[in-house]
Amino acid sequence: MVRIENIKLGDFPLLLAPMEDVSDPPFRAVCKEQGADLMYTEFISSEGLIRDAIKSKQKLDIFDYERPIGIQIFGGDEEALSLSAKIIEATKPDLLDINFGCPVKKVVCKGAGAAVLKDIDLMVRLTQAVVKSTSLPVTVKTRLGWDEQSKNIVEVAERLQDVGIKALSIHGRTRTQMYKGEADWTLIAQVKNNPRIHIPIFGNGDIDSPQKAKEYKDRYGVDGIMIGRAAIGYPWIFREIKHFLQTGNILLPPTVEERVAACSKHLKGSVTWKGERLGLLEMRRHYANYLKGLSHVKEFRMKLVTADSLSEIEEIFGLLLAYYAQMAA
Repeated sequence: MVRIENIKLGDFPLLLAPMEDVSDPPFRAVCKEQGADLMYTEFISSEGLIRDAIKSKQKLDIFDYERPIGIQIFGGDEEALSLSAKIIEATKPDLLDINFGCPVKKVVCKGAGAAVLKDIDLMVRLTQAVVKSTSLPVTVKTRLGWDEQSKNIVEVAERLQDVGIKALSIHGRTRTQMYKGEADWTLIAQVKNNPRIHIPIFGNGDIDSPQKAKEYKDRYGVDGIMIGRAAIGYPWIFREIKHFLQTGNILLPPTVEERVAACSKHLKGSVTWKGERLGLLEMRRHYANYLKGLSHVKEFRMKLVTADSLSEIEEIFGLLLAYYAQMAA
């Protein structure tokens, strides 16, 4: 049984990675339904939270059906991180996660996210400041290092564990790699197999199939796997991996009806949470992923990304289902 303090996560938990502009409550709802064991909010700027920025505050929305859930913050200032940890504790998540891995320029330029990988002493001080400011379990998500010459994740893991983190998720790339090339899990395995390490170690990067999840579980010995991009528009990745690990069998892919039902649930959640206009606009980036691999779908996809009302989209879904039912007849 993998635990983060008193949070039980099962024998081999599957985590939904925090993804900016993706891991919002409507998306998390469909991933939870398909078997995600632990999820995180989109990352929240500690500075924005202290300034009471509306977008940052909205990201604090969590719901009981999502539990266990962690709120993720980023920042490069000890005081700001400490204050934001206190604000977050009041919203009662199950844990608090610090992002030391985001490679995006606008975050790195502020000395946050993966930028902190250039200064391990600072990373330790920032982490310690958060741990001291909250009674919540604190976890960290990071990368192997800043670049090929500074893959210092083994040292990082030891030092962060020493200041009190309760779990560590490691993306198997450096910051300079961004999302290119293949993720290197050998260093993740080194952290996991380090006799000094006793907290759960979760691997992240390139897991896009049940077979790969099993292969990496067996080869690298991690406590669980964090899945990011492979879950976008395909929340079934969680149930497929679980089924394969338990039975050795590959589940059939979701039916057209299942795809449309999940997409519709995501859409309605988006409209409820963000309002119709913004909910519809932000949902447009997801249709292609939900319908990926279906034949003759281009025409329907074009209609979906130009429709400007919920009723119009529901009508297009109906036409799509009727079309595929006719094809199958």
